[in-house]
Amino acid sequence: MAPNGDSTLPPEPHKIFDTILVLDFGSQYTHLITRRLRELNIYSEMLPCTQKIADLDWKPVGVILSGGPYSVYEQGAPHVDPAVFDLDVPVLGICYGLQELAWRIADTNVAAGTKREYGHAQVKVTKHGGEQAKVDRLFEGLEEDMVVWMSHGDKLSGLPKGFVTIAETGNSPFAGIASVEKPWFGIQFHPEVTHTKKGTQLIKNFAKNICKAKDDWTMAAFVDKEIARIRALVGEKGQVIGAVSGGVDSTVAAKLMHEAIGDRFHAVLVDNGVMRLNEAKIVHETLTKGLGVNLTVVDASERFLNKLKGIKDDPERKRKVIGNTFIEVFQEKAKEIAAAAHGSPKEGEIEWLLQGTLYPDVIESISFKGPSATIKTHHNVGGLLEGMHLKLIEPLRELFKDEVRELGTKLGIPEDLVWRHPFPGPGLAIRIIGEVTPEQVRIAQEADHIFIEEIRKAGLYRDISQAYAALLPVKAVGVMGDKRVHAQVIALRAVQTTDFMTADVYPFEMKFLSNVSTRIVNEVDGVCRVVYEITSKPPGTIEME
Repeated sequence: MAPNGDSTLPPEPHKIFDTILVLDFGSQYTHLITRRLRELNIYSEMLPCTQKIADLDWKPVGVILSGGPYSVYEQGAPHVDPAVFDLDVPVLGICYGLQELAWRIADTNVAAGTKREYGHAQVKVTKHGGEQAKVDRLFEGLEEDMVVWMSHGDKLSGLPKGFVTIAETGNSPFAGIASVEKPWFGIQFHPEVTHTKKGTQLIKNFAKNICKAKDDWTMAAFVDKEIARIRALVGEKGQVIGAVSGGVDSTVAAKLMHEAIGDRFHAVLVDNGVMRLNEAKIVHETLTKGLGVNLTVVDASERFLNKLKGIKDDPERKRKVIGNTFIEVFQEKAKEIAAAAHGSPKEGEIEWLLQGTLYPDVIESISFKGPSATIKTHHNVGGLLEGMHLKLIEPLRELFKDEVRELGTKLGIPEDLVWRHPFPGPGLAIRIIGEVTPEQVRIAQEADHIFIEEIRKAGLYRDISQAYAALLPVKAVGVMGDKRVHAQVIALRAVQTTDFMTADVYPFEMKFLSNVSTRIVNEVDGVCRVVYEITSKPPGTIEME
């Protein structure tokens, strides 16, 4: 049911497109399953493994059970709702998902592995043919010997009743199994990671050949249906105020909203005092002159910085403070806009707040008892005020970053905007480790500006997914102008990623880093050292806090 009980609204994507449901048991790779399906133009959504099937108002065409860090036989281990197996749809268990499938048939089918299996492995595929040919569908078109990626300690100790073996390794005799009677399959390896050669083909076999899912998930189809959904949701007279930052997410969301309701969309940029150097001015020119969006800039920098005073070692509190203050400012601005348009803040009051929430934001902010924990609170997902007057409208909520860029291109947004590096909602506040002060903001802004400028000059900007300079909460000794100084340390960070759920550090040449370091130390007052942060995600996150 849509908000306000309006059942006439256009349905959500999972009710329009054939959808594969991915149930997450806490694996670091789970989101990649959804990504691979989307890349195949097959719509997929990821939900926690604790999801009750009875609570869904839609039915998937297939279910994938992800991997996870637990042992199915241990007390307190997460288990899927048994109703999954009553949906009468194909099921594929991956790693822990395989063990969950087998354990539900008989708890003796899974035991602790005597030899762990991590990294590449050679899988031998068993073909059956004849009356059992349908069990071969998962590996259809693939070689009988495959290089795959393993990451498990437990394994099947026996073949579940009613199943046959369809793949094996030297360590795992039941590396792939299939039910003879039902469209249930299980594999011990991870087809979603790039280390598994032909893994995407296997996922395609399951989704298209076994689940019969249509590959009609495209940005062109999404645009038409989302514009129709927005118009129905907002109504003929409803107005929306937009949370615009100038980043690709909010820019695409703003353009989409403008396409849907025109001048009834009011874009607002809140200068929170922790933006990049000259950001407010640049964004205003970009959106008004470049895209024709009617944008209002609200300078609330002093208000934000005052509220951040004294917060030194609690990044979650920083995010909550910034998220809550954002909503306060937006609610105030919404009343001002309504009053200016209608002479009264009550008449024609704005009801809706646009935000550029993405699917990774949603995934990382989900917390449920068992396999997953909140990594961090995103200001536009879990950091909002209770009792907020404005209702959220998030047209990009089901999309990954690369899908948003594709959508932006479809909407005619210039390439330099579509490919702009992401900037977090809490801004430099989570790149300044420790207390946020005007002086710390100045240092972080100037260092970041130099770093990005040098990246662009070197022609590396499109090769890097996100880059920034962070300010560490330590001081180091240096020698500048024949004098001993005790100044701050800048940490540079640059990563490559396609979905922002995992990321690798960018391998700069030392000459480049040395040049950036020299410029920052020479040009940014208060800095005497520069380091390059090389932690991947996981175990780190892309942002510092």
